[in-house]
Amino acid sequence: MEILMKSQRIPTDTVDSPGSVPALDRSLDIVEMLSISPQGMTLSEISQRLEVPKNAVFRITQTLQARGYLLRDKETMAFRLSGRWLKLATPRARRISLPEAVRPAMVALRDLTEETVQLGVLNDYFGTIIDQVEGTQPLRIVVDLGLRFTLYSNAPGKLLLAHMPEKQREKALSKIKLVAHTSRTIISKDALRKECERIVSQGYSVDYAEADEGIHCIAAPVRISEGNPQNDVPGAIWISGPAKRLPKDRFAELGRQVREAAEQASRAIATHC
Repeated sequence: MEILMKSQRIPTDTVDSPGSVPALDRSLDIVEMLSISPQGMTLSEISQRLEVPKNAVFRITQTLQARGYLLRDKETMAFRLSGRWLKLATPRARRISLPEAVRPAMVALRDLTEETVQLGVLNDYFGTIIDQVEGTQPLRIVVDLGLRFTLYSNAPGKLLLAHMPEKQREKALSKIKLVAHTSRTIISKDALRKECERIVSQGYSVDYAEADEGIHCIAAPVRISEGNPQNDVPGAIWISGPAKRLPKDRFAELGRQVREAAEQASRAIATHC
């Protein structure tokens, strides 16, 4: 049995520009809307939501589908983004992509913990999952690649926030609206700042059912180079699983394991830089 995690709704902003190209604007509006609709949307739904004629939506979606950027469910006829978008923006370590460099460490961590291991990177004021290795447990966490997550209500998000340069972190905090997803979600910016200090100090972060009840995760930073605690963290790897298998009294043990896997991944990246 898989627990499929869905992204929280993330607003998109459309900016009018004197030099804008209407067809391109519409295409980007469709892509941005589908990015926050993991279940997909039909042609009619897209047309109604964006107030764009169906024939215009049809031409754009057909082009994106033909180029491999959209997938269409044969039963529901809903469009959704394909994994091809990730290839355009996936960070690279010179000769190799970040997922390629990190995957051996992810597989080793999965084999050690039997839990799903995921890799995420910073994307504006959110994080984006760009790779995962599914756990071996009958009940496991799985996601659609490209899922976006907040920077305050989960282990990888808090970790990426903690390892930002101070000015960048303060700017992010000014932009982030803290909303309680569970009773444990941090909704105070001062408390979040203290959490960031603790994360940097101990070398890993935890999600104590802060995003979803009954789900815990532990994350550690993947670094471009060793020796600098900040400014060199392109991503995070973490394990996710039911609270029963990842109880709070195991956080220190699991944190060490995840941190060691992240260090292994960082060494692999260094060999390609």
